[in-house]
Amino acid sequence: MTAPLAVLGETPAGAPDVGEPLPHVVAWNLTRRCNLQCAHCYIAAGPDREAGDELTTAECRRIMDEILQVNPSPMFILSGGEPLLREDLPTLVRHAVAGGATVVVGTNGTLLTETKIEELKAAGVTGMAVSVESLNPKYHDRFRRGHGSLDATLSAITRLVSHRLDFVIQTTLTRGNRDELEALVAWAAEQGAVSFNAYFLVSTGRALGMEPLTPADREALLEQLVDLHTTYLGRMMVRAKCAPQFMRLVHERAPSSPVLQYATRCPCGVQYCRITPDGELTACPYLPVSVGSLREQSFGTLWREAALFRDLRAGSPGGKCGRCGYREMCGGCRAGAYATDGTWLGEDPSCAYEPVGKETLVARPPAVRYGAQVRPGLTWTPEAEARIQRIPSFVRGVIVERLESYARREGYAEVTVELMRRVRRTMPIDFSQRMPFFLRDD
Repeated sequence: MTAPLAVLGETPAGAPDVGEPLPHVVAWNLTRRCNLQCAHCYIAAGPDREAGDELTTAECRRIMDEILQVNPSPMFILSGGEPLLREDLPTLVRHAVAGGATVVVGTNGTLLTETKIEELKAAGVTGMAVSVESLNPKYHDRFRRGHGSLDATLSAITRLVSHRLDFVIQTTLTRGNRDELEALVAWAAEQGAVSFNAYFLVSTGRALGMEPLTPADREALLEQLVDLHTTYLGRMMVRAKCAPQFMRLVHERAPSSPVLQYATRCPCGVQYCRITPDGELTACPYLPVSVGSLREQSFGTLWREAALFRDLRAGSPGGKCGRCGYREMCGGCRAGAYATDGTWLGEDPSCAYEPVGKETLVARPPAVRYGAQVRPGLTWTPEAEARIQRIPSFVRGVIVERLESYARREGYAEVTVELMRRVRRTMPIDFSQRMPFFLRDD
């Protein structure tokens, strides 16, 4: 027996009104403890840190439940420091997954043993984000201040492949490794990564002591990333992080990219937020302004009422960001603006683009809003509906639209698991064997 699929992204009881932003992705720094002491660490984690005032297991569970009251299907990115140093990590993963969240873990990879991978996969982790700064051991180990760390991380990636656990490669671009970008992306694709995320430094934490790339250097690297994004599309996603100017260059250089199907700019405080090890809530990891303590106030209250969040949602960026024709598509990095002049709505000084006067907004094809609710037009079998509910809320609407579009085009009156499998088989083979995970049977 089939039934219409419920409205996607429905607001749960006690949650904000339908028109209010939802926290689709929550980055959670579980600890400042780490076996490494990376040069760029935004929370200055390291071996000298202690558990101290970290949130307890019970506190983490309560906060997870509060987040799930606001959005029943978010993505949690559990990181550190090094989250594998928290013995309760599998317990926290199980609790979040049981509540409806998708959970990925961000790690330096050096502690990712066979046992850890099996334990986390069994708990419900769907992916790992592993940091690799260079394929040159001298550079990587020096940057991460851990002799032999690259070898340990590469061994962990081999183990992830053998366990068929999806993983992302993350690299922070600096003057020291910028010439290695193309080789790093090619290597990540060869390993089977589902995404390569290139991070651009924001001057906070230990990164305050590092010399940032110039705007011209950033622009050149972003252009290269867009070209690599196009080259690997369908096999591996290539993206820029903390550099929303990437969207402007995708629009200019790769206008058919599916990235443009999302109508969003910097999501900090709008669809995204960060929790510190001691329970402070911030707009993102690189904008270190707390809007309140989750030990003292509920997540829902802070998410709805924090003045900084409301400012980021309703305010307009200043300076050249406010005059730019790409202000809705990009809008500049809000953390970068804050790191420069202490104003989160200031202009992003890292951008090389110079608008001429107050530019007219650049037009683009209609896009699905980040986390948009979608009212399905077809009937879905209970099995298909159960699968789609596994998808994080921020991408579910786009996936539903694609599935229903395929069904109509092929003459199907309902969406079934078999149709989902058929859609998977239409993808390039390398991509379909790994992602999206909801289409797989394992």
